[in-house]
Amino acid sequence: MGSEAGGKSAAIAYTLIETAKMNKVNPEVWLTWVLERIQDHPENRINDLMPWAYQDTIDAKNAKAEAKNAA
Repeated sequence: MGSEAGGKSAAIAYTLIETAKMNKVNPEVWLTWVLERIQDHPENRINDLMPWAYQDTIDAKNAKAEAKNAA
């Protein structure tokens, strides 16, 4: 990693990636989704950007699409 700070940054990145995988979320897609939203996102609602929240958003979107197709 080259330095202590580099090691800490890598540990954070690996943790985020593994957390996404544990929640059955594609890490690259999730991180892209987060980066598109984080700039204007309120600090007190950071949990809305977690992998499980992303998956809930995708599940709701898919359920809505399935309901529309069934109608």
